[in-house]
Parts: sequence; C-alpha cells; structure tokens
Amino acid sequence: MMAEVIASYLNHAGMLVAVASDGVMALDGFAAFNPDLVILDRMLPRLDGTHVCRKLREQSSVPIILVTALGEQDDRIHGLELGADDYVTKPFSPRELVLRAQALLRRSAPAQQAPPEPPSHLQRIEDVTFDPTTRQVAKAGKPLRFTGRERDLLEFFFANPGTTFRKDELMQRVWQWQVGDSSMVSVYVRRLREKIETDPANPTILITVWGVGYRFGPTQP
Repeated sequence: MMAEVIASYLNHAGMLVAVASDGVMALDGFAAFNPDLVILDRMLPRLDGTHVCRKLREQSSVPIILVTALGEQDDRIHGLELGADDYVTKPFSPRELVLRAQALLRRSAPAQQAPPEPPSHLQRIEDVTFDPTTRQVAKAGKPLRFTGRERDLLEFFFANPGTTFRKDELMQRVWQWQVGDSSMVSVYVRRLREKIETDPANPTILITVWGVGYRFGPTQP
C-alpha cells in the first residue's frame, strides 16, 4: 500500500515509476529498467533493503534512498555505510520524499558537455585528480565512481584544500543541512577514503584533525 502511495506522488511529480514487491524483484527490475533513482524499504520480503542496497552499490552508483521504520542512529549509519545516499524514517511525508528524490536526481545528472579543458585545469592532490567541468575523479589515471553525496563532499574538499572543517560546517556548506546527525559526515568521509586513499586506514589525503574535524590535503601556508 505504501509503495503505491509513494509511486502516485512520484508520478504526479513527473517521474516514471516501477514498483517491486520484494527484494528479489527489485534486483531483477533494476537490471531490466536501469533506473535513475532507487527508493528501498529496509523491510522488503525475501531479500531485505539493506542486502539489496549492498548488491546495487556493487554494480552501480545510482542514487539510493533507504526507507526505514528504525530511527536509531546505528541503523541510519549502517544504511549509509552500505551505500545509501539518503534515508527517511517512517512515518514520513510523501511530499518530503519526492523533494529528496528530486534533489538527488539533480545532483546525479550528468554535467553538460563543454569543450575539453587543458590538463592544467585539473585539480590534483597526490595521485587523485578532479575535473571541475565534468566532476570526474581519477586515481592514478583510473576513473573512480561515486554516489551523489560522496561527489558533493569531495568536490567541496577540492575547492577548499588545506582548510579544516567541523562536521556541522560540512553538513551546512555541502548539503545545506541545518540539523541532522553529524556522524553521517564520518560515514561519507570513510567511504571517500576507501576510494581515494592508497591505505584508507592510514589516510594521507583526507585527514582527521582530532577534536576539530577534517582537512583535505596539507595545511595551506
């Protein structure tokens, strides 16, 4: 019943929606339709939403919103660690879910084609490069794949190298979250390190400044 209500709101917002009644059907539907966004209920039958999220993230960077009846911090963090871009806790406003979906779709939309820029315009730290025109990131020349929120955070760090930011500052300046669980920032930092650091357990690019926050690259002179 809830899936039909959500689908109705999304359709009204101009989105084409396919509904799956369980986790196995969700994976099959993803393979068949290659959607631009996935909304997952954590309590799906046959294969729950967290397992579906993990399997989707292994093969795609499609934006994922996790719907959960569990509001505990550990549960939210677990969903983000699996690769979800956002979450909503039941009960929720379908209109809010539509707005979150639209925001994720905007962020994940491909950048408009522009004339290639000279390599000197690439931003670099160690062996990681960022192209501000296409928002593409590579490590040692190999393209990396990111979710929308991961890319937002990494782009912000590249624009502000050597500056230390508190978690609440990052929440406000990167995602315009005035309130929320600051531990989610740690989750996204951990996910970035897994992709850009040679040794994520001993980061040299995205540094923790104990008692303060995070710094990207060496301190600016």
